[in-house]
Amino acid sequence: MELTDTHCHIFLPEFDADRADVVARAINSGVGRMFLPHVDSATTQALIRTCQEFPGTCYPLMGLHPTSVDQDFEQELRLVEEWLGKMRFYGLGEIGIDLYWDKTRQAQQEEAFRIQLGWASARNLPVIIHVRNSYAETIRTIRKSGLTNLRGIFHCFSGTLEQAREVVEMGFLLGIGGVSTFKNGGLDKVLSEINSRNLVLETDSPYLAPVPYRGKRNEPSYLVNIANRVAELAGMRPEEVSQQTTHNSQLLFGI
Repeated sequence: MELTDTHCHIFLPEFDADRADVVARAINSGVGRMFLPHVDSATTQALIRTCQEFPGTCYPLMGLHPTSVDQDFEQELRLVEEWLGKMRFYGLGEIGIDLYWDKTRQAQQEEAFRIQLGWASARNLPVIIHVRNSYAETIRTIRKSGLTNLRGIFHCFSGTLEQAREVVEMGFLLGIGGVSTFKNGGLDKVLSEINSRNLVLETDSPYLAPVPYRGKRNEPSYLVNIANRVAELAGMRPEEVSQQTTHNSQLLFGI
């Protein structure tokens, strides 16, 4: 199978001891491309260094993660915008709204999200959207933006079938990861109804490892387990899932 991990953070310290081995295992498992979403200025150098170390395999994204939006978010956004002018990034990400941990910065998160949506639209780049306890707020911000050329991925999708259909209707893809393998993940009701043309695969490494690795450090080679589970739920062969989701990612990121 030829697989693409559209969302992994292998530049984080969790991989400092064995990053090259992690990438080698991914490639040996059929994961030929990995897209690395930015978090904030504290991760910029590690992200870029990792992509330079593994050219043609690791591709950088640039954006401000919603949980990093604090009282200094305007300065963080200035740095994001500066980097967008320095080198090629393949999307704005990960960006969005997270109201799981803290709702006190909701207004700032929505403002940062709106600004970055505008940058993506102006640069014709896809967006990788972080949605946690914020589906209504995220959809509202996108619709209120009035931007008609937005495209991208709803990262780590774990919503309802109705929400999945709304995301697809708006022209976005669903990022499917380890939650699909969880017994009560709820994606069985979604993946049996949503066409695979609207899906991409992701690990979110080092987080959300799929069964049978749940609770351990996640890594891109485990994308095979996710592809197999998606195939099972969608009534497809794993090779079909691999081919379609990789094709979808190629169209989205222009590779």
